[in-house]
Amino acid sequence: MYTHTNHGSVPDGRGVNELHWHEELQITLVTKGKLTIQINGIDYNLETGQAIFINKSILHIVTYLTHDGEYVSFNFPEKILAFYSDSAMEKSYVLPFTNSYLLSIEIKGDVEWQNQILQILSQMKKDFEMKKRWGWQYEVSIKTAQLWLILISNISLSPEESAKHNRLQQERMQLMVSFIHQNYTDNITLKEIADVAHLSVSECTRSFKKSIHMTPYYYLVQYRINKSCELLKSTEYTITEIARRVGFNHVNHFIQSFRKHRDITPKEFRINGM
Repeated sequence: MYTHTNHGSVPDGRGVNELHWHEELQITLVTKGKLTIQINGIDYNLETGQAIFINKSILHIVTYLTHDGEYVSFNFPEKILAFYSDSAMEKSYVLPFTNSYLLSIEIKGDVEWQNQILQILSQMKKDFEMKKRWGWQYEVSIKTAQLWLILISNISLSPEESAKHNRLQQERMQLMVSFIHQNYTDNITLKEIADVAHLSVSECTRSFKKSIHMTPYYYLVQYRINKSCELLKSTEYTITEIARRVGFNHVNHFIQSFRKHRDITPKEFRINGM
């Protein structure tokens, strides 16, 4: 369980404003305030007490969290649901869903089965936060399997062509985003980003706009700014050195971009300890 606020995550992990994906399944529960989470280009607005399930390998990012907001994310692998490899549970109740075109499911408490899941999530949160007693991990694992059974008993899968396209879009975006994450310190071009997914420059741009509502270049600059914030907080490098380390050729361009994305200068960010 990860607990996220605007000030950080416990334990350390990805929080607000970082596009990512992972091989674990995830359920995010809002515990305070409101948040907006973007999945495959669609914004989902959740309030306190509401949750959302996100399938494995799906790009997602929390784009908004109220200033005093908080949410918890439960990440768990498929094998906790399958019990053992090649089991009947894995064949019938896990892989047909996790390997499907299913991206996400909102759990807002509008119907009884959703309320049951929200109650289990609340109990799991307490299990993680209270003084750890003998066997608590088993209790959480049992609740996770119980939650999963309720979830898959109340959803239907439709293998549509549009869903296949969504998965292909996810795979292409992951290739391009990974390339940016690995090479942001270099002077990478839009064509290089597009080539990774075997797309034209125009199709690459369309994919980014559809999936995350921004151009590849804007995302690259935003990622560089996020990385610069980490260096401003944790090192004593000069502003010029930080600009170079995160891929800006000119310090003035870095300062202007930082102000555009953060509404303050890098120097002010460092002084304020934000």
